[in-house]
Amino acid sequence: MEKKKPGAGQWALVTGASMGIGVDLAECLAKDGYDLILTARSEAALRDVAARLSTAYGVEATVFAADLADRGGGTRLAEVINAAGLEVDVLVNNAGFGKAGAFGGSERDLQLGMIDLNDRALVELTHLYWPQMLARKRGGILNVASMAAFVPGPLMAVYYASKAFVLSFSEALWEEARGTGVHVTCLCPGATKSKFRERAGTGATRFGQTAAVMDSMPVAEAGYAGFRNNQRVVITGKGNHRTATMVPFLPRTTVLKMVRNMQSPAAT
Repeated sequence: MEKKKPGAGQWALVTGASMGIGVDLAECLAKDGYDLILTARSEAALRDVAARLSTAYGVEATVFAADLADRGGGTRLAEVINAAGLEVDVLVNNAGFGKAGAFGGSERDLQLGMIDLNDRALVELTHLYWPQMLARKRGGILNVASMAAFVPGPLMAVYYASKAFVLSFSEALWEEARGTGVHVTCLCPGATKSKFRERAGTGATRFGQTAAVMDSMPVAEAGYAGFRNNQRVVITGKGNHRTATMVPFLPRTTVLKMVRNMQSPAAT
């Protein structure tokens, strides 16, 4: 008899599932038998992902296009999911964006939109589905943060701060969920091959020109393995592990200068 897959009979909601790490996390879940609810702004891209994963792994894959940066976007998404008769067992909060550049002179709506998507929508969806997970004593939350979560980020201040929030929030929930059967993991990738760099403009920084860039699938696989094991924080890449370990022992002014230098435009 074929062994039952861990996710069989359960649904996983993945945000930002049209590209990059989000697609690969959805694939990791599909391999383990989870049926998928995929959301992002682009319905056409979502349908392509859903069709591929459904065919490859024999799971159901439903798509709902949504802009979670809109106030109340998470609640509206949950309403249509509920209307479709679906329950969310695992929530992957992957949707997010960043923008390189000084805070002074930046677009206010863009900076606030970053907070709305990276933090507010993440909290909104988590708050909606958390009580159900605790009641079932299973499932959980996989939040995607960044190595940016470990340091302040001059020349990318709001993005770094938004990811610090994700890390802190995730670790607190991990402790609250201790002994309940509900898993909480925060994935903190370093530089990863995706369209994030293009949108954020980080490819033009000193860091973007010199950093080792990981493929997105190994990042997703590490994050998902951590989630299965209820690992509180997953940092991808040995160099990133060393950085995260070293930062607390450095003077804060030194860290600020280092990050500012990294985020400065590369010489042309």
